[in-house]
Amino acid sequence: MARNEWINGYLEAILDVGSGSRKKNEGMVKIQENKVKEEKLFSPTKYFVEEVVNGFDETDLHRTWIKVIATRNSSRDRSNRMENMCWRIWHLARKKKQIAWDDAQRLAKRRIEREQGRHDAAEDLSELSEGEKEKDKPEHSFKDPVITRINSDMKMWSDHDNKSRHLYIVLISMHGLVRGENMELGRDSDTGGQVKYVVELACALANTKGVYRVDLLTRQITSPDLDYSYGEPIEMLSCPQDASGSCGAYIIRLPCGPRDNYIPKESLWPHIPEFVDGALSHIVNMATVLGDQVNAGKPTWPYVIHGHYADGGEVAAQLSAVLNVPMVLTGHSLGRNKFEQLLKQGRLSRHDINSTYNIMRRIEAEEFGLDGAEMVVTSTRQEIEDQWGLYDGFDPKLERKLRVRRRRGVSCLGRYMTRMVVIPPGMDFTNVTPAPEEGDADLKSLIGNSGNKTQLPPIWSEIMRFFTNPHKPIILALSRPDPKKNVTTLLKAYGENRALRELANLTLILGNRDDIEDMSNSSSVVLTTVLKLIDRYDLYGQVAYPKHHKQSQVPDIYRLAAKTKGVFINPALVEPFGLTLIEAAAYGLPVVATRNGGPVDIIKTLNNGLLVDPHDQKAIEEALLKLVGDKNLWLECRKNALKNIHRYSWTEHCRNYLSHVEHCRNRHPTTRLEISVPIPEEPMSDSLRDVEDLSLRFSVEASGDFKSNLNINGEIVDPATRQKELVDAITRSKSRLASSKGNAAASSYSPGRRQRLFVIASDCYDSNGNHSETFNQIITNAIKAANLNSSLGGGRTGFVLLTGSTLRETTEALKRSQMNVEDFDALVCRSGSELYYPWRDLVADADYESHIEYRWPGENVRSIITRLARAEGAVEDDVEEYTGETSTRCHSYTLKQEAKIRRIDDLQQRLRMRGFRCNLIFTRAASRLNVVPLYASRVQALRHLSVRWGIELSKMFVITGEKGDTDNEQLLAGIHKTLILKGCVEYGSERLLRSEDSFKREDVVPQDSPYIAFSEGYQVHHISAALEVIRMK
Repeated sequence: MARNEWINGYLEAILDVGSGSRKKNEGMVKIQENKVKEEKLFSPTKYFVEEVVNGFDETDLHRTWIKVIATRNSSRDRSNRMENMCWRIWHLARKKKQIAWDDAQRLAKRRIEREQGRHDAAEDLSELSEGEKEKDKPEHSFKDPVITRINSDMKMWSDHDNKSRHLYIVLISMHGLVRGENMELGRDSDTGGQVKYVVELACALANTKGVYRVDLLTRQITSPDLDYSYGEPIEMLSCPQDASGSCGAYIIRLPCGPRDNYIPKESLWPHIPEFVDGALSHIVNMATVLGDQVNAGKPTWPYVIHGHYADGGEVAAQLSAVLNVPMVLTGHSLGRNKFEQLLKQGRLSRHDINSTYNIMRRIEAEEFGLDGAEMVVTSTRQEIEDQWGLYDGFDPKLERKLRVRRRRGVSCLGRYMTRMVVIPPGMDFTNVTPAPEEGDADLKSLIGNSGNKTQLPPIWSEIMRFFTNPHKPIILALSRPDPKKNVTTLLKAYGENRALRELANLTLILGNRDDIEDMSNSSSVVLTTVLKLIDRYDLYGQVAYPKHHKQSQVPDIYRLAAKTKGVFINPALVEPFGLTLIEAAAYGLPVVATRNGGPVDIIKTLNNGLLVDPHDQKAIEEALLKLVGDKNLWLECRKNALKNIHRYSWTEHCRNYLSHVEHCRNRHPTTRLEISVPIPEEPMSDSLRDVEDLSLRFSVEASGDFKSNLNINGEIVDPATRQKELVDAITRSKSRLASSKGNAAASSYSPGRRQRLFVIASDCYDSNGNHSETFNQIITNAIKAANLNSSLGGGRTGFVLLTGSTLRETTEALKRSQMNVEDFDALVCRSGSELYYPWRDLVADADYESHIEYRWPGENVRSIITRLARAEGAVEDDVEEYTGETSTRCHSYTLKQEAKIRRIDDLQQRLRMRGFRCNLIFTRAASRLNVVPLYASRVQALRHLSVRWGIELSKMFVITGEKGDTDNEQLLAGIHKTLILKGCVEYGSERLLRSEDSFKREDVVPQDSPYIAFSEGYQVHHISAALEVIRMK
């Protein structure tokens, strides 16, 4: 019956909250509705309902309902409301069970599909070639295969061998508040261990021999609510004493999204293209500068681009695609793992999880990062198996098999799987001073009434003021107030174990706060629960929970716990790594840690503590009692930690990191972009000076007005000699111009003199997938509008056409609109897989083709597409291979109208499960499917031309429709100017883009971008008006 009393208490509280709210809010509904939308305030009603739904079963609810009916006579109105509420909450509990069941079914179905995909891949690879069969025979039947053989050619990084190199490394960590000094760790959920990790990694790499410069790219924030330092474009982190030029480690802050608003990482997704474009501009400029300083004028491209978290990983993959340099990914925490954990909790539906955390957009970013990464850095082996193993793009068994085949020189049949390496995060131990085992005079001074307390760390006094008996050991927990950190279970274990309370005090460092109600909903719930549990167990005088602490005070907190012979605990439900465990060990503090995640490897390496099941409250109690109560065990754990802690130093981390990067670079394509500057128009006085002078003299003499036989140097010559000089001058001028154009074409394929590009990407087709008359009108009107607009510089504006059609189809459509193909500087065909230059006789850019073929499965994927693209119930001829022009970089398939076809995300998932890395686009009003290389796309072709031709992306104007091919969304975001022509596209392909459970368009396209303008139509005056609007933004 005690459980029913709890339910009654919660229900009474809900009624009281509801009643009070109605009286208070009477006549103010509209004002409050606006405030609720803007602020995430703590909701007592929501809290109590969640407690009832999640804490009690249907039997308890039914008993409470019966009791309410039996006692309804005393206060009829309130009893009726209570009865009604019981029924509604019971209905919520049933609904929760149904949601949990449906989600479990979806997860099970997805696991079956993943296993089927991996089975197909393994089956294809099971047929070994004769050479592989010979190599695969073991020398001795009793010996197991030697796994290290695969890594036998990896050479460890040596400072002596690499000190003469000048490497440029780019790290990307978009979200959170990133700065080098006084990091505000714990200020919010985005500013945590990742911020500290990337800053220290940048400094450590910059101090490694052979590394010249490290740039840490993050978001620039100029919000008045934040310190001005977050708005500074550049911050130097470190610079060697003997430095020259631009070497060292720097934070580079790039504009991205709202300039004066600090937004959470869940809202950054539509602004990622803007960050990519800004990062590309910075890297190209820096490559030029570094090339002048250390590489004899040749661009110094990044040695590696390293993305952190899902958003940084997507940025790194996009930059790697443009620059063709290796990309490395570190997940830190993974979306799919979090998604499954939230589903298991049952508090939120699939839709609620997605809308709250944008989890599906995050998962797709992680999958895309896996597609392009040469290497994924993990903290533990458990992260590889239990977390990355959940993703479509990674299968540990298939990755192992493909690695063996590559090592033996056997074909992988177009399949690729990213390499996972375990490199634990490092720590800077230079300023770490562990508390001595003996000699606690300063602690006695703090506790006693005498002595000089002014020299002691202020945070010690702040913590000790909570304790009635400050002499006891301190159990220390340090984390964000996040539900997954599981602090409430720790507090329950401490509050319900009398022996533990008598033996030790508890200190909870849960970030910084001013007012709990001003915090995010999840943080406020955790802190409110903590305060309630302290009150429930009457832990006043035994638990410290200070409101504020600085990052610089964290070492003092560890030292205080070590001086009291205390213990550090991390009871998180899942801990990807556990950097706080390394920090605690560095100060000689034994630890108790969750057995889920990174702590398993840490405790195994350091041998300085105990592992527990975070869900087992009794196990937590026993582990804490064992470490605090057994002083011999405490001393042994302390000694082991101080002895082995060097294995987690930044020096060791960087050595392993650079060794693995060097190894993976050996397999990466070596083609590199060349940076070019547009060739300025040569003045007539310079280019034809000799011809002008001689022709003038020749014409004057012919008229008889000037009879002197002088050449341009004033020497007397005969007429025949003067004529020969004229011919030679003309020949020299032509040779100079031809040479200039030839060099430009050879080095950059640049048409020269272009200062901006007008890009037409309107996907206008009729219902049969043929170019419509609107397509011809848009091209004609767009070129007229550009030429009429004086601000665009007339002849200095180039034109580019982006299309999903073939070259033949495109040229035929241009002829029908009476357009000359030579009017365009470039044609990007087949959804970005082909790039042609009309001013060079429609020659394809061979370098671009070589550039995008990275991980292209070629013929190996051709026949699989027709089978995978058909949805359930489809017939065989719903998808057929296109019989028109063939291409080595694009497989095209024709689709019947109303055919049952899988959407892009569904088909992409099935290809990833089988180890294929491709880009998929439905085009021509969903009548054709283009399968192109991973790094081929229309927007990436624009970035390629930007670097090739030296034209900034901000000087490109992209004309497109409100809908079109399935890659249309990608063309809308970024720093280029986008003109969306309303009503120009009647038939699009967007219905085949994503399933209903996936992310939404607003997660890809920013809603209030200053770079986007709308045109009311596609006539010349409509386009001209839109150009004026976008130019003035």
